[in-house]
Amino acid sequence: MMPRNLSNTLTIFFFVLVSIAAFGQQSTESMHMDIQQRTEEIFDSLVQIRRDFHMYPEVGGNEKRTSQKVAEYLEALGLEVKTGIGGYGVVGILKGAKPGKKIAWRADMDAMPSKAPDMVEFKSKYDGVRHICGHDVHTAVALGIANVLSSQKEDLEGTIYFVFQPSEENIKGALAMMDDGLFNIIDPEEMYAMHVTPFPAGTIAAKPEEMFSDYKRVDLLFDESIDQDSLFSYAKKTILSMENVDPGSKFWNMQNMGDPEIGIAGPKSIYKNYTTVDKNNFSIKEIKNGILISGYLSFSDKQQRDSVVPKLKSEFSSSQFKNGLKEVSLVNVFPTLDNNEQLTHTSLEQLTQIYGPNRVLELTGVVADGRSDDFAFFQPKVPTVYFFMGGSNYEKGIIAQTHSPIFNVDESCIKTGVNLFSSLLVERLK
Repeated sequence: MMPRNLSNTLTIFFFVLVSIAAFGQQSTESMHMDIQQRTEEIFDSLVQIRRDFHMYPEVGGNEKRTSQKVAEYLEALGLEVKTGIGGYGVVGILKGAKPGKKIAWRADMDAMPSKAPDMVEFKSKYDGVRHICGHDVHTAVALGIANVLSSQKEDLEGTIYFVFQPSEENIKGALAMMDDGLFNIIDPEEMYAMHVTPFPAGTIAAKPEEMFSDYKRVDLLFDESIDQDSLFSYAKKTILSMENVDPGSKFWNMQNMGDPEIGIAGPKSIYKNYTTVDKNNFSIKEIKNGILISGYLSFSDKQQRDSVVPKLKSEFSSSQFKNGLKEVSLVNVFPTLDNNEQLTHTSLEQLTQIYGPNRVLELTGVVADGRSDDFAFFQPKVPTVYFFMGGSNYEKGIIAQTHSPIFNVDESCIKTGVNLFSSLLVERLK
């Protein structure tokens, strides 16, 4: 039996701990309620901002007006603003009233060349240029997050960097910003980004590691004395044999990626454990030290990717060309997005606790149409998570299929992005 005085002291100590924990939980819940209220207040203005960017789209390397608008908005919020980073890149720095972690949010700003008719009333005023990849939405969401969290500055612990990146579509902007000293200006412990997808508006999704298939060129180098016609025919056949998806599979209808059962978020996803081959993209040429044959493959994961070179070598080792093969190698074509496993799981869990499992999805498959995002270039520098954000409203016929002539978004997704990702940053700052 412990002394009575010690017992009383421990009881009081326990009561204080419980009270502090309860207050902290209540305070955090209150912040998330404030986030949602503030988002409601500014939502209409964010829609107008998005529509302004949509009407005045600028392709990579030409985002002068967009950059200026972004900088002016951030300055009006009281953020420290840096401009001209890697071209028209902008960084806004929001410092909370209390010390804490440092976290970055990245949004891409550039539009794309497109002659397709615009799907909305607020049409592009620049002939041949359109926002058909959703970067106008990304920029509006990031500005909304900056607005909402600025209003909670006195309760924030730490620093948030808002990175507005140019030239994502031509895969130049991330590297340009880093070459121009981005990570001398910011030093985040974590970094986040998102992209609009055809998922229903109101939802977000992510998964650890690959989000997009890993698109690679395979190079086979042979001795120049080999007969080229027969070699090329056999090499093509051998590369094609690396594909492990049945020709009649539903896999090949890219609309099935959104299927609730077999799509990339479905419990029975068919978009995993795959290797595919670009059947119309083979080449042969004579180079200084031999004959080079190239093809292109996509992989759902590292295991699929790492198995292909040994498989090709094995196939050739039992062929008539076994003595002529000098080298097999995989070459990067696009950067490969690779989410941090632990950070992804933690982020999804935290958002699920706040907004529920119906709005926060963990993907089971990998996007199979050969896309990527140069956000991948930031990933070796800092732990990152890249999210998909739904922008479709199927009942209204609004399909957020990026790079498509019919691309359109349900603008309610702006509210979703601001709410969920503001809450995420608040949670991650703790």
